[in-house]
Amino acid sequence: MHVRVDFDFRDGPQRFREFLVACATRLREHGGSLSGEHGDGRARSELLPLMYDDRSLALFAAVKHACDPDGLLNPGVLVDPRPVDADLRPVRPVADLRPVLRLVHDNGSLGAAAHRCTGVGKCVVPALPGRGVMCPSFLATGQEKDSTRGRARTLQEALDGSLVDGLADPSLHEALDLCLSCKGCASDCPTGVDMATYKSEVLQQTYRRRLRPRSHYLLGRLPLWARLAAPVARAADLGLRVRPLAAVAKAAAGMDQRRSVPLFASPTLRRWARRSQGGHAAPDVWVWADSFTDHFRTGPGRAAISFLESAGLGVRVIDETACCALPWITTGQLTAAQLIVGRTVARLAPYVDSGAPVLGLEPSCVAALRSDLGELTADPAAARVAAGVLTFAELVTRLDLPLPDLTGTTVVAQPHCHHASVLGWGPDRTLLERAGAAVTEVPGCCGLAGNWGVEKGHHETSVAVAETHLLPAVREALAADPATVVLADGLSCSLQLDDLADVRARHLAELLAGRAAGPAAEVG
Repeated sequence: MHVRVDFDFRDGPQRFREFLVACATRLREHGGSLSGEHGDGRARSELLPLMYDDRSLALFAAVKHACDPDGLLNPGVLVDPRPVDADLRPVRPVADLRPVLRLVHDNGSLGAAAHRCTGVGKCVVPALPGRGVMCPSFLATGQEKDSTRGRARTLQEALDGSLVDGLADPSLHEALDLCLSCKGCASDCPTGVDMATYKSEVLQQTYRRRLRPRSHYLLGRLPLWARLAAPVARAADLGLRVRPLAAVAKAAAGMDQRRSVPLFASPTLRRWARRSQGGHAAPDVWVWADSFTDHFRTGPGRAAISFLESAGLGVRVIDETACCALPWITTGQLTAAQLIVGRTVARLAPYVDSGAPVLGLEPSCVAALRSDLGELTADPAAARVAAGVLTFAELVTRLDLPLPDLTGTTVVAQPHCHHASVLGWGPDRTLLERAGAAVTEVPGCCGLAGNWGVEKGHHETSVAVAETHLLPAVREALAADPATVVLADGLSCSLQLDDLADVRARHLAELLAGRAAGPAAEVG
């Protein structure tokens, strides 16, 4: 049996000791062995007399003394063992820490969440095919501190008092700095560590009532600035094409100067919909215009509408502003995020409850609804909204819509890391293969990860992450067949490919809509 039992040590370790002795005694009665796959060690050495006779134990001691007469190697283990409760490291609750996140899987305790990590080390496995997403920064740097395990252990020390400055300790922030908030660990870690969530809470606690980095105010509130810039989007884009003005804008936002600035869409998806869509009072499908699809990458939204309408469905874009607050969440601005998602739940719930499916185009935003709403609000409607907003592949699958013939089409797909980790990319692969495409799914993260990859100080690691899986796969595919379709539903992934490889990636909706309308419609 390989079990993990949590104990409350506020009343001392006595119950822990009694439990272990009772288990070991019963195990002996059944003819079992105390020794596990990792041997006996400190966890079981004191209990060995229950399994071995005195003569065997004396032989152990003789061998140990012969090989280690000065007792330098593993003292207190096997021979002259330390008590099983002598070296415990109980989770100490932080008295003044009141997490903003509900931490629903850990009873509201950041300490319990951090101690999910038991050091298994799957996050430090080499970059093997099919290994999932975790942990992209470790694969780029090879440093233990940049792994999920390294961050979890540092967070444990910040919470139990080992780090003098607690959550504000520079060692903790150095460990968290290269966390991309990709959520790969949330699905790939055997014990369910979700470092993206813990990082958000640490940033919230650290900068509460304190001045934040510039990037938090600008990149971490990008949807707000995009909405304010929408009336002058064309002028703003012209200004950002002027190199000195772009350099000033990047410096003000805390961006690396080597990064390009994403241009604003004009018109926004919602404004375009007001002008062009028919008056379906009760449409068959609602489209949620998330902030990124609305203000930066409207093509997937228009393509999805075209594809759905070609199947005979009535489609309407939800006109209200409804933001998932993802940039606020990843930068730890959680009290603001609570207010934003509260409004979003109230605005999206009536559409979800209407019976018509609601489509989300940006996977990171749909994933934020699925994984973060429940952490930020206890509103019962949040669960309905989280379950009721579908990805494009989920919607097409649910409605069983006809697919264009993709026979002979080679697709290299980079699932957004939140898509792979939270939503699951299986429906997308199934659709593509049903349509006849030959699909290669790129593992890992693209390395941009929203605001993280464009921030000053992250560029080299961002590029190194992209070189782990994505860029080699794309280069190899395009060299073999220049007509290969590079698929990337996430805005981050598409920007990374444009910036580093000069490749225009397509959204699944753009691919299916273009092929449904004929090859000529897909060009450009």
